[in-house]
Amino acid sequence: MEQLKVLVFSATFGNGHLRAAEAVIEGIRIKEPSAKIIHLDFGDFLGIRFNTLIKNIYSEMIKHIPKLWGKLYYKTAQVQPQSLSQRLLNKLGRSDFLNYIQVFKPDFIVCTYPTVSSILAQLRLEHLLQVPVITVITDYTVHSHWVHQGVDGYFVACTEVKESLMSWEIEAQRIHVTGIPVSPKFEAEMDRGHIITKLGLKLDLPIFLVMGGSYGVLKSANRICEKLADSLVPVQAIIVCGKNRKLYLSLEAIIAHGRNPMIRFEFVDNVEELMSISDLIITKAGGLTVSEALTKHLPLVIYKPIPGQEEENAHFVQRIGAGCVASNEEELEQLLNRFLKHPEDIEKMRNKAALALPGHSTERAVENMFQLALHLRKAQ
Repeated sequence: MEQLKVLVFSATFGNGHLRAAEAVIEGIRIKEPSAKIIHLDFGDFLGIRFNTLIKNIYSEMIKHIPKLWGKLYYKTAQVQPQSLSQRLLNKLGRSDFLNYIQVFKPDFIVCTYPTVSSILAQLRLEHLLQVPVITVITDYTVHSHWVHQGVDGYFVACTEVKESLMSWEIEAQRIHVTGIPVSPKFEAEMDRGHIITKLGLKLDLPIFLVMGGSYGVLKSANRICEKLADSLVPVQAIIVCGKNRKLYLSLEAIIAHGRNPMIRFEFVDNVEELMSISDLIITKAGGLTVSEALTKHLPLVIYKPIPGQEEENAHFVQRIGAGCVASNEEELEQLLNRFLKHPEDIEKMRNKAALALPGHSTERAVENMFQLALHLRKAQ
């Protein structure tokens, strides 16, 4: 049997597209250890300067003017796939992509970013690309930018996303509800006591995890930490600051003088451990963060979700009963007071979270990808 070759495209606009791609790669390596996999950043095909400019604009927009981002998102959400703007986007880097694919000759291509998915799907429709294109949608909603008739298979988070794609006239048989792929590490059983002891925390107190996303954009994080540190109801807190260096430094005084135990990190590579020991997470609503938390049956409090896909992800979490959304500091304080005084409410959300996803999302996705690629190869 020839060595399996897979090409994976993601993008580093935010961190979710990248993490979904890495999860798929982990899953492929588990199923087919000898597979040759190349993982490419779509932005690299745009040129370093242009890619850097776009990333900076995106990060500054979601940090400082998120409402503008939301307006752009919703304004473009219903743009038809065959619109002039989308047709122009579909011409980006066509020859570069084709040349690369023709040299590597993958058995199938996985895309976790919509622009590159549409470019390759258009090449499929024009019969210029003979390799199956598989698209993983990384949120609990569908923006029109994801939609293209040339995609061979969609892998989605939930039935609502499938129904949304079908409303865009994507055939049901091309849509696979597997859950958004998360690292298989999140499926593993953890020794909670060992992890808590390793971190220097107490075994008999609840733990609240605060995460601000890869850009550290959780608003009022400092005041959230003060609230937890000074709570009259005993609680422990873990704060992951990401790129928010200012928050990390400001926590020193809060930790030193707070009534309750608190530990802080900048970047971590053991989110699955931190989620395993936590009773509640206060966070943003990125698709991967939501999926990782739900995989760990961890209830969420989503604070000030960024308008657009995060807002839609937050609505999904609230709709299934696995978490709550706070739109301002007053609502957040009310929720924290409620959950500190009534831990049984957290347990109810945990039970809902446990029912939210089909489980083993990456394993299910990879298995379906292999079957799809094999079926298309036989059909050619």
